Amino acid sequence: MSDPYKVLGVSPDASDDQIKSAYRELAKKYHPDNYDQSPLSDLAAEKMKEINEAYDTIVAERKRRNQGYSGASGGYSGNYRRSSSYTDVRNLIMGGRIADAEQILNGVPSSSRDAEWYFLKGTILFKRGWLDEANSHFNTACNMDPGNAEYRAALNQVLNQKNGVYGGYNTANRPTTGGCNACDVCSSLICADCCCECMGGDLISCC
Repeated sequence: MSDPYKVLGVSPDASDDQIKSAYRELAKKYHPDNYDQSPLSDLAAEKMKEINEAYDTIVAERKRRNQGYSGASGGYSGNYRRSSSYTDVRNLIMGGRIADAEQILNGVPSSSRDAEWYFLKGTILFKRGWLDEANSHFNTACNMDPGNAEYRAALNQVLNQKNGVYGGYNTANRPTTGGCNACDVCSSLICADCCCECMGGDLISCC
């Protein structure tokens, strides 16, 4: 593809915030919803794909340079805990083809977007570092399917990262009981494992 910085209209020296801002402006302009039933819809979709690929390329390049970057959002492990209606999207995400995965998700009509749609969209947003937006989508997924451990683990992962807490659930809002017991430890490990698997990696290899 062409120079990703030129696609976004920013300098290679631009800050992460400047790049994110430029991407958002372009994404707002060329979003498929703006061209529904328009003869320009195909052109807008191609432009949106180019913009997404440019942004993903820049983010991936900068993450590689940042040795301290956490691998928690490095991709799916492929170890899904239940059948999926979006196997193709999950495979694209696992393969690092974020723009292609997002293009498929954006093509799903609003009335057909289920809990898994919001989870996968939230995962893409999480990978791009948009924690507030990811949190909102994971919340929606959890509200639509409260019993899904994968969605709940993803929500806790983004909450922990937002609050600077890693390695398990954020306990800031939980009542203090005078210390943790064996059940707390096991629960935290299982939740952390779910979180690792849905975002990439495997904490507990036996489950």
